[in-house]
Amino acid sequence: METVIREERNLSFFEKYLTLWVVGCIGFGILLGRLFPQAAITLDKISIYQVSIPIAVCLFFMMYPIMVKIDFAEVIKAGKTPKPVILTLFVNWCIKPFTMLAIASLFLGVFFKGWLPGFEVVKGGQEVELYRSYISGCILLGIAPCTAMVLIWGHLSRGNDGHTLVMVAINSLAMLLLYAPLGGWLLGVNKMPIPWQTIVLSVVIYVGLPLFLGYHTRKWVIAGRGLKWFEEKFLHYLTPVSISALLVTLILLFSLKGELILRRPQTILLIAVPLFIQTCLIFTVTYVMAKWLKLPYRDAAPSALIGASNHFEVAIATSVMLFGLSSGASLATVVGVLIEVPIMLFLVRVCLRTRHVFDRRGLRQKI
Repeated sequence: METVIREERNLSFFEKYLTLWVVGCIGFGILLGRLFPQAAITLDKISIYQVSIPIAVCLFFMMYPIMVKIDFAEVIKAGKTPKPVILTLFVNWCIKPFTMLAIASLFLGVFFKGWLPGFEVVKGGQEVELYRSYISGCILLGIAPCTAMVLIWGHLSRGNDGHTLVMVAINSLAMLLLYAPLGGWLLGVNKMPIPWQTIVLSVVIYVGLPLFLGYHTRKWVIAGRGLKWFEEKFLHYLTPVSISALLVTLILLFSLKGELILRRPQTILLIAVPLFIQTCLIFTVTYVMAKWLKLPYRDAAPSALIGASNHFEVAIATSVMLFGLSSGASLATVVGVLIEVPIMLFLVRVCLRTRHVFDRRGLRQKI
């Protein structure tokens, strides 16, 4: 029994070397953007309400295989256990925005201020110091909790996919209500434009559509071929689709944003420092609180990962609307994209290596 459990916990070949694939795809994407800039510009124009259609297609295929694997009886059961959901909401909206403001202000406004000189003119003709613009971008990332790719991170960490889905759904609704007022307050502006269409369209494409099709695919395949064939054959061929779509997404993202990154490497590094610290801090706080609340590992891991990750599409769209495409704030949100995947893969590894800290017996029974 122990051997079976150990084998099932092992990452697949694709998952085991995912960090290497990610680094390779980032490099390849930047190279493509450098060699064929017009192709990247053309792709970037294929969008609706700031949502890139090519990237949306890739993200759909990231989410769909995960949705197919979810037993929706587990989702109903997960909804009856409120602790992980309450923990996630508390961290995302009562802790994360304020720690992001504090950490970004400390590093970019104090420690690194001398290396970030200059001013820029943002939309509306207002002149601001560059470091303040970078802080604004960090804030926009901090108030945009992830509602899509976290399904990938929760799945890779062997978390409870049902709970992750419930938390994603509730977090999406919370973002619709809280993103604008909280962002407006933290940015110190009276009215903050909010890309409602971007948020709604993102949730529909990244969560709603894959959920609908995944549910019906699972239902039809099991009804037609049986549960055993579904688990042993169908899922076997479907599993690599999510990772492949993730890698293609990275190539697209960095072909679009690579030129910007290459032009300002030192600034990228300085902005990445507080974002990295913030991500690790929020993960640690949530993970420790999950242990304190006596959550099982399969609920604790996705709770911590959803708190740590960001919805960078919404953050980028908002920064462009508020400050302009070439602003420091928009650059900071792009840095969020740059470091998100490597950091989250590292935190997935942390989860897998520390699962013994949580209740081992409950983990074995679930696996």
